[in-house]
Amino acid sequence: MEIIFLGTGTGAPSAKRGAPGLTVRAGNVTLLFDSGSGTLRQLARAGLSYNDLDYLFYTHLHPDHTTDLISYLFATRYFPEFTRTKPARIYGPMGLLDFYGHLHEGFGHWIEPPEGRVVLSELPPGHTISCGSAIIETAPIIHTPESLGYRVSESGGATLAVTGDTDFNQNLIDLARGADLLITECSLPEGLKVEGHLIPSLAGRAAREAGVKALALTHFYPQCEGQDLLKPITKEFSGPVTLAEDLQRLTL
Repeated sequence: MEIIFLGTGTGAPSAKRGAPGLTVRAGNVTLLFDSGSGTLRQLARAGLSYNDLDYLFYTHLHPDHTTDLISYLFATRYFPEFTRTKPARIYGPMGLLDFYGHLHEGFGHWIEPPEGRVVLSELPPGHTISCGSAIIETAPIIHTPESLGYRVSESGGATLAVTGDTDFNQNLIDLARGADLLITECSLPEGLKVEGHLIPSLAGRAAREAGVKALALTHFYPQCEGQDLLKPITKEFSGPVTLAEDLQRLTL
């Protein structure tokens, strides 16, 4: 399982970090989790094409996690560049179809993908689907009412938990329980906790209580730059910790 952090920032513009986006190559499929502004360009910089995306998953519907869905749907209309013959499948929390409907009101046919090439579906919490060689499980996450976390596993292989934005809570711990890697957020440094987001010590605590093997953090607001994020984490969690950077790769 190969992981590429396409964007490790937030909705706050940053010269260093792009908006949230994460690619996971699991066996014979390529998965994308969230697509904030600039995600498709970052995908190309990572050596991948939007044609490679078999499944797109959204954790919630905030602009910094969804803006490049518009760009993706627009790009699917261009031939011969869009060459997929098997449909790309877009999954998200409840409300995704209404969300697309509102986008369609604004952009009209320009975001209507070619017939049969893209399928949009909503996923409830506690649902399991097969995506090629990967199994995806959904779980509720405390951020917005619709927020989902995803657990990705391969038969006999690694297990990955991806949260999107989240606060510290039992749902986060349950999603990540025993995973080889938890990828979650660390929006702000110690002393700047806000509702709906993690700080380093809480991210470390979640990793420890979930018993994960390794932790990777993303979704850093500019206030994180120049701060010691690692020390508060390691007081709670003794395993490997990655403070992700744009275009960084990890292998499980």
